[in-house]
Amino acid sequence: MTTHSPSSTRFGTVIRPDVPPKIAGEFEYSNDVRIPGMLFGATKRSPHAHARLVAIDTSKALAMSGVHRVFTHEDVPEGRLLGHITHDQPVFVLDVARHEGEPVAFVVADSQERAWQALEAIDVSWQPLEPVTTIEDALTKDPIHPQGTLIRELLIERGDDAVGEVVVTGTWETGRQDQLFLAPESAVAYPSADGGVTLILATQDLHTDQQQLCAVLNLPPEKVHLINSGIGGAFGGREDITLQAHLAIAALALGKPVKTTYRRSESFLAHPKRHPAFMRYRLGAKSDGTFVSLEVSIDLDGGPYASTSGPVLGSACYFSAGPYRIPRVRVHGRAVRTNNPVSGAMRGFGAVQACFGIESTIDLLASKLGIDPVEIRRRNVLVEGDPFPTSGQRFEDQTDLRELIDRCMALELPSSPATLDLDLPGGTGRTLMGSAVSRGEGFALGVKNHLYGEGVPETSWAKLTREGNTIIVESSASECGQGIQGVLDRIVRTEFPECEVRFAVPSTWMQYSGSSSASRQSWMSGSAVLGAAQKLKSQTSSGDEPESAEFEYRAPATYRGDPTNGTGDIHVSYMFVAHRARVEVDTELGLIRVAAISTAQDVGRVINATEIRGQILGGIAQGVGFAINEHLDTPSGLAANNSLTDYLVPTAADMPLVVIDVLEQPDPRNPLGIKGVGEPSAVSSTAAIANAIRQATGKPITRVPVRPSDIALAN
Repeated sequence: MTTHSPSSTRFGTVIRPDVPPKIAGEFEYSNDVRIPGMLFGATKRSPHAHARLVAIDTSKALAMSGVHRVFTHEDVPEGRLLGHITHDQPVFVLDVARHEGEPVAFVVADSQERAWQALEAIDVSWQPLEPVTTIEDALTKDPIHPQGTLIRELLIERGDDAVGEVVVTGTWETGRQDQLFLAPESAVAYPSADGGVTLILATQDLHTDQQQLCAVLNLPPEKVHLINSGIGGAFGGREDITLQAHLAIAALALGKPVKTTYRRSESFLAHPKRHPAFMRYRLGAKSDGTFVSLEVSIDLDGGPYASTSGPVLGSACYFSAGPYRIPRVRVHGRAVRTNNPVSGAMRGFGAVQACFGIESTIDLLASKLGIDPVEIRRRNVLVEGDPFPTSGQRFEDQTDLRELIDRCMALELPSSPATLDLDLPGGTGRTLMGSAVSRGEGFALGVKNHLYGEGVPETSWAKLTREGNTIIVESSASECGQGIQGVLDRIVRTEFPECEVRFAVPSTWMQYSGSSSASRQSWMSGSAVLGAAQKLKSQTSSGDEPESAEFEYRAPATYRGDPTNGTGDIHVSYMFVAHRARVEVDTELGLIRVAAISTAQDVGRVINATEIRGQILGGIAQGVGFAINEHLDTPSGLAANNSLTDYLVPTAADMPLVVIDVLEQPDPRNPLGIKGVGEPSAVSSTAAIANAIRQATGKPITRVPVRPSDIALAN
């Protein structure tokens, strides 16, 4: 793997603070937490996608040795609901289970094994109901939720009635991808001396979790304390409440610490997934390939509860036209409730699905016009001063997209001679049997916003304290493995090169730093730490007393936009990336190998080159999985492959050779000039791979992940 790094930067490479203890096996993840006298919990879950709860009999479980108590909806006052944005989800099933795995009861015992055993002794009577598992059924049948079928609907209309001389249409579908973080959910809660409760957990947003728990427990924030433990990956999957409320209720009721750890199959059912998307595109252009019009319909399967479906739909709709100049745009988006698993945040957050739709449609147009797919994109990308097609927001002080394309294409795709069976489609299974391998290349351009946008006000707080030669950093930003503490470390050391840097454990005793999501922490918490560092530096030292400085950074304001025409500064700023993929395909069996990927990405300003490389490779790995492997199959709403045996995630052997070119164009909208890195690499890598498969096989490839049957059995 070759990496082209920027020629100069004032920040050097740093070893992330959490890396040495992880390598030494000394890093404490949430499952490593031990508190003397703690009990263990396990969750009884609905086996149905849709069913009415008739009765719960806990007597057999309570009669078991070592079982302390079983909690159900009767232990939670009616009306106290959970929800990341919209409070619409009960702590335990009240009357109707709306998805497989919905919590019904929480049993507490002396050991985790005994708690799991007790689950089998809880008798639950159900009246199965017909599950609503398709968008069409959801829109035509009675709502499955009291708040209605539509979680959000968005209509964007811009431009005149021009259509174009040449028109292509495409219908595209994306699957249900799991975040598959390495460490399944685990946490411990214990009663606090003040009559409240404290949780040690792995979460992306301490304060949002706290708000939800306060609503459920009917306690003020000062009595609900959260401490972040080590987090074994997240990718959006730790933004929602899973086990937190169950543990808090149990700890308060029993007056003892209570811990639980999910097994992998349970983890699959517990947290939201990437939204399956169903998209219809109609792109019109002049005969020279100049884009004229775009009509898009996007339906997202949100599952039964809202989670982050609202903003994910916004992202999908606002990026449905990509970073292209299109005078006339009509976009209609809906996020719909079904009895499938809950959908929520995952790396790329709606832009991944939209990128597959627009980039696949552009390839159709290029083929119809006989224009090189890369060239047709160069002709139509946004340039300085252009309005974004879906919002009207001006493209100003952003990446030169033509340079981005050219730099990606200038990279030589590495080649690996197929000297081993592992290097061929089918790998060591040796299924190729001498058949000819069809090769193809594909290109895609991705765009994603920084920060929340859509009018959501954003702040991030930080505090720095100097004790002798040490700077202690307080920030409630969650370190999920993305390297935020390494970024903050570099910023502090740049202002105080002579000092060591230590981090206080993130908790709700600190002020709000916001969620580690939406490519926001380096920008937001980095700016907050920079402000605190500069403030501390300006203070006059006085003796040996600790000196401290706080700073709250506020992001530039955005505008939610007119729901009919999408006008306004919807987002603070944007990230852009280009991917070129080479694939090899056994067309007889439909087996695919992603052989190589080149990528160019503007990161604004490099703070830690090693982490940038790691984030790009990680995003590409998830893009490969979404393109050819990963889909949680849910016939009739029930997960058919919720294990690592059946849910096919790429391994190291599936990773392509990757060559990277990093561009630095500092963003003037933040003090550091930095941009997010982790999400863009997942946005367009999937689309580039799909375009390469289409080019290699001549097959339509209308959905991802691409199944062998989409190639071997397609006309």
